[in-house]
This record gives sequence, C-alpha cells and structure tokens, in this order.
Amino acid sequence: MKTLPAIAAFIVLWWMAPSALSSPSSGITPQRAQFATMPDGTAIEIFTLKNSHGMEVRTIPYGAIIVSIRVPDRAGRLDDVVIGHERLEGYLTASRFFGAVVGRYGNRIAKGHFTLDGRTYELAVNNGPNHLHGGVKGFDKVVWQAEPFSNGTGSGVIYRYVSADGEEGYPGKLDVRVTYTLTERHQLVVEYVATTDKATPINLTQHSYFNLAGDGVRDVLDHVVQINADRYTPVDATKIPTGELAPVANTPFDFRTPITIGARIADAHPQIAIGGGYDHNFALNRTAGGARLEWAASVFDPSTGRMLTVSTTEPGLQLNTANALDGSITGKAGHVYRARYGLCLETQHFPDSPNQPSFPSTILRPGETFRSRTDFEFGIRK
Repeated sequence: MKTLPAIAAFIVLWWMAPSALSSPSSGITPQRAQFATMPDGTAIEIFTLKNSHGMEVRTIPYGAIIVSIRVPDRAGRLDDVVIGHERLEGYLTASRFFGAVVGRYGNRIAKGHFTLDGRTYELAVNNGPNHLHGGVKGFDKVVWQAEPFSNGTGSGVIYRYVSADGEEGYPGKLDVRVTYTLTERHQLVVEYVATTDKATPINLTQHSYFNLAGDGVRDVLDHVVQINADRYTPVDATKIPTGELAPVANTPFDFRTPITIGARIADAHPQIAIGGGYDHNFALNRTAGGARLEWAASVFDPSTGRMLTVSTTEPGLQLNTANALDGSITGKAGHVYRARYGLCLETQHFPDSPNQPSFPSTILRPGETFRSRTDFEFGIRK
C-alpha cells in the first residue's frame, strides 16, 4: 500500500494474505455477457472484472459506465458501493451521470462558450445558463468500443471513442482511450489518454457516486472524509468559479483532517447555500514535479469499516454530495435515491478553465498527448 502520512489517523487492513501485497499475479480473465440492446439495435455487453480476493467491478460500453463495485466490509460481507441502475433503461432515462466517464469537458463552462486561438466556440447550454459535462450528448451517452484484457497487473477493459470535429461544438477530432484495471491490491485504476488534430479543451473524469455502506438505502452524512487541499474554488450563483482560490481554513470546506460529511453540510455559509451542500472543486496540494500520482482524498464508513483512498495526477477534485437527488429515481434493488445518498470524488482540472487564464490549462494541441490517471483503492479499517 502507498505511504500516506497525511492520513495516519486511518489504520487500514486488507482482506487478503500479506504475501499478496508484494507478489503480483496474472489478472483473472474478464467475464463478458449480453447486458442489453440500445434503441438503435446496438448490443451492449457487460464486463465483470475480479481479483483473487473477492473484489468485483462490472462495467458497460455505454458511457464507459461502472455499473457496480463490490467489496467486503469488516465482517467479510460483499456489497455494492456505487449507486446506479441494474438495467440499461435506467441509464438511458435517469442517468444523473451515474458511474460514467464525462467529457469532452467534465464540469461546467460558463455560458456555453470559450475563445481559443482567436475563435469563439459555442457549446450546448444544458445546465442553467452553462455547459455541463460535455453537452447534450457527452461521452456519458455514447457507446465506446470495448477490449477486455488480463495481464500481470490485473484485469480490465480498454474503452475507445473517437469524438468528431465539431461534436457538441468542440473543435478537433479527439481520439480517446479510457482503461479500467482491477488489481490484486484492490485498486480500480482509471487511465485516460487522448490526442487531437486541432487545439481543443479536454477535461475527463469518472462520475461514480460512492456509498461505502453498500446498501443504497441511506445517506452518506456519517462518512468520514479527508481531502488534501488547502484551497478551493468558490463559485457564483450558477456554480461557475469566481477565479479565486480561497483558503479552506475556518470554513465548511476544511477537510484537511478527517470529518464527517454531515458535520458542516448545513452550515450557514453562502457557498453551501449555492451548492445545496457540497458541489465544489478543491485545488489539491501537489508537490513540485508535475503530474505525479499523489494522494488526493480518503473516505471511511464507520458502520462497515470500508475505506476508499483516491490518488490522482489531476490538480483538482470535485466533491459532490448528490444534493440534487430527490427521491424521483429508483435504482438498484428497488432502492429510492434521495439527497446525499452518494458522493462523487471527481478528479479533474478546474471548472471553466477555458475561460479562466489563471487556472491550469486544459487545452490539448496537435502533437501532444493528454494523459491522466486516478486510482480508487479500497481497504478495511477494523
């Protein structure tokens, strides 16, 4: 396991023999089966990834969606720790981006436009006055090409998609590859690679809503969260960053030491009022040396002992506490999803970066390769 001094308060145990931590083994061949059929007749398979210690991830090519992640609790009980749907119909009609890869630009772009190299591009306005998660038909709503694999690292699926020049208003033909790998160390590794033939903004992320209780019938307010960030990006009334990198100290956004989600989610703070809870980007503390894989956040559920550690090469992380879920969506096993029944940890570049020169650039140019990686690592605290 990676050394994470900042989260020394958490004692994490594994549900496997210690020898397995240092001796990689060949990945178990992914299982594939028919899942559903798209309205246009396209067949959708489901891929099941397993390691030799009981962890399981299921994923489909529609939206490169992670349908389920099953991990044990401290008593050895296996449960699904992401909310979503059991059938394709749910993702087609009530997706809320459950489990999907979002892009070409994850998060918001103000007023649906940006200027690049002297030209202004107009995008769909699909979130109030703004553009969100790639538009009306973003990467979460397309069928990716799938290639399952197994190797000495683990087992997984490579998803590929070619976004045409002009798709959803974005310039350039973008070739994208997203790889999910389940390892023997209980990591779900998500790797993104992309190239373009014209300059274009790109900001890809994984939009799973986690609930480590694993039952999908209660909120996550008792989940203990820690985020490696001294600053966050406050937003205006439409959730577009103001451009400020504000200190988290003495605010409800201070997760530098572990604290429950519910401890301050109802505080009388103007940013909490705008989000209806947490729906904000944190500027992660990063060491010098560029896009290295570094610890970003941890989540612990006291009721089950499950713990999730997130590491990333990205500069930001969006904490989203599912404030907009209102009981209108029925998900897995007939469970009705209400506000704060899950939380997203969306590793990313900052929202609205194409319109914010002071933010880290999201522009990819011909001849360059976009690369990003996020590891979701599961463990148990006794």
